[in-house]
This record gives sequence, structure tokens and C-alpha cells, in this order.
Amino acid sequence: MDDRAKGDHELIFFCPDITDATTLKRVQQFQDHGYPVTVFGFRRDRYNRDYAPSWPYVPLGATADGRYGQRLRALVGALPAIISNRRRLTDASAFYARNIDQLILTLLARLLGRSRAPVAYEVLDIPPILTGRSIGSRALRAIERFCLRRVRVLVVSSPGFHRHYYEAMQKYRGDWFLLENKLHPSIRQAAPTPSEPRRPANDKRADRRWVVGYFGLIRGDETFELMTRLAARLRDRVIFKFRGVLTTVDERKFRTAIEQHDNMVYGGPYVPHEELGELYGDVDFAWALDLEHVDHNSRWLLPCRFYEAGFFGVPCLAVRGFEVGERIERLKIGWTFDEPLEEALVNFFEALTPAEYEARRSRLMAMPEGAFVARDDIAGLCAMLEGGSSGDITGSGRKREEDLPSVAHRTITISSTTGPEWPGQAERPPRRARG
Repeated sequence: MDDRAKGDHELIFFCPDITDATTLKRVQQFQDHGYPVTVFGFRRDRYNRDYAPSWPYVPLGATADGRYGQRLRALVGALPAIISNRRRLTDASAFYARNIDQLILTLLARLLGRSRAPVAYEVLDIPPILTGRSIGSRALRAIERFCLRRVRVLVVSSPGFHRHYYEAMQKYRGDWFLLENKLHPSIRQAAPTPSEPRRPANDKRADRRWVVGYFGLIRGDETFELMTRLAARLRDRVIFKFRGVLTTVDERKFRTAIEQHDNMVYGGPYVPHEELGELYGDVDFAWALDLEHVDHNSRWLLPCRFYEAGFFGVPCLAVRGFEVGERIERLKIGWTFDEPLEEALVNFFEALTPAEYEARRSRLMAMPEGAFVARDDIAGLCAMLEGGSSGDITGSGRKREEDLPSVAHRTITISSTTGPEWPGQAERPPRRARG
């Protein structure tokens, strides 16, 4: 690992998985903004398992989804690596922690390094353990509240997380910043040229079935069981295509369903970012109905696939009343459904006409690219970190949701020759015709 001189304004990034696509994107955004970044990170055996980043990083071990006991042991096991890098921690100008266990580790590392640099705490999901009523859940919320008093800014990927959890449950009144899961600008390299048709010219709507894509982390038995029932009832009308890795879906049930239904197709894992153009270019809809935790996380989040599908002109299907459903309804760029979801979706696919579909998709294609692709989003966050005083800073002002798009204090310039650290990315012509 290379040594950096003092004064380089290095950002120390603690993350649960150095191979995760959102980690790669965030590190690249900070680098685009001019921050040297060193990542202290764990690995999770999901995808990109052989990926080795080119940016400096300190390996902390391995963790697993949902195994909190193992993750606690992993945090303790990471201490020797942190202690051996105390000088780097001392010289840091800012710390960035992704999820609660990384925040705990970050504050400990900051203490060990005798640093007074500001800390940002990013939240991409609210796990069930944080919203439960058990003694363990209440204790973890208390720990999080203790940690929140020591961060400069809370960073959330959905306003629903702040509104329903941090403001309502945790009574957090400090600074917060909305940093949505938008795509990195280099996604333009992964898109076909405007002259490339999305489907073959002889592809007539009446001659084929609708195609629904579910890409990324495939999770939630309730979600998959709904899709399985729909596949059985809409055998002649809909094909469901899956790509990615299974997380909280029972693998045996998944494999059985794929074998039993010829309109359910699994294509295996994919390379994040690089293959998105190919994936979304082969479907009519993106599945954004998440039923795993309908009382909290699934209801509040804005999933990555909303931005991916939007950029590639593919309308989303979502649950009405959920955060992503409300966004889709407000913009009129997809379809949302009430309970009972199975009947609502069957009726939808049986009644949908090609003209209705194309009208909705045309509206989506006319959306400004900034709705799905990050621009100077990170600049506003960096301004908040850079503007903080030293010491344990507690934010005193809450950024209103409607004010957030204008929070950036300066514009970042992204070189056309600088691509992100996604493995296997190749140069491709710019895409996205505007309708």
C-alpha cells in the first residue's frame, strides 16, 4: 500500500464489502471530487469475489449477510489491522462509515488514531434488528443514538429512512444528506448508441410475451413466491428473467421454480455496471416490488434498480404507497399496485396494450438524465464534511428534503477518460437517445 503525505486530505472509508458495486461507485465519486481514498473493508462472498481494487485498501477479514454474531467477531478481529494503520488514521481529513457496525469501528479507529476529523455515516438499508422490539434491538438503537451524536452528517439513500426511522424513531435532529443510489456518470459507456434499436426491428409486440427483469440481489421468499405464482398464471403472457445472486431467497425453492416454469429464466451473476446495458436492453419492465420487510426497509427504500432501469428506459413495477412507488406515481414513469398484488398484476398484464406501454415508456425516456445519474451530488456532501469544525461534531441543522438538490457548493468535473473501478469495464460509445 502506498504512503500518502500529510495534507493530502485523505478520506478513510470503512465498508462491509469492498467488492460491492455501491462501494466501488462511492469511492469513485470521492476520487472524482479530488479526495484520495483509503478503504478499510471486509469482503462478503456474494459476487466479484476475485475483484482486487486498484485504490489503497486495508483488508479487515470476511463477513456474512445477516449473521450478526459472526460480524461482531469480525469487528474484533479487525482491530490489529486498524492499530497497525494508526498513522494513516491520524492524518485523515474525514471518515466515512457505511452501516452501523462500520460506524462503531470507525469511531473506535478515530479514537485509536487520536483524530478529530469529521465522520459521515451512510445508511443504504434499515435492517430488521434496528426496528424490532427485543432487548437486542433496543440496545442496538441506543448504541446507534450514541454514535450519531459523534457524526458530522448522516447520509441516507432514501428520504424515507430519515422520515420514518431517524426522525421518528431515533429522534435524530442533526445534519443529514440525501445521496440517492444514482448511477456513476461512466454508465454512459455501458449504453448502446442512439442508433441501436432496443429490440430487433422485426420484434412485434403481438408476437411475444412481456419480459420482466429482476437484476441484482435476489431477496425475499415472499417476493419470489409471488413471481412464481404469476409465472404459473401468466405463462403465455409474461417471461421473468433473473440475473444476480441469491441472498434471502431459499436456493432450493428457487432452482425448483426455474425448472418447473419455462417462463422463469435465471442467467447467473453478472458484472455490476458493465453488463447493465445488455440486461435492461432485453426486458420491458424492471421488478421493483420488494416484499421482504414490508413494514420498514422495503417500504422506505429507493432501490438501485429504479435508477438503473430509469436510465435505460425500462419502466418499473412497484407497490403503491412504498417510497419507490410514490416516486414512480409522482413522475408517471411506471406502474404501481395495491393489495392483493397477485390479482392486481394478473389484471394488469392481461389488459395492458402496446400503445399504453409505449406511452408510459416515452414519458420515462423524456426524463432528464440527472434523475438517474449522479452529477454534483457528492460535492454537497463533501462541502458539509469540509465545512465542519474539529472534534465531536453534532449537526444542528436538518437539511430539508426539498432543499437537497441545491446543497452542493461547487461543481465537480469528471474527466471523460476517467472510469470507475468496476471490473471488466470497457470503452463504449455514449448512449441514451432522448425522446
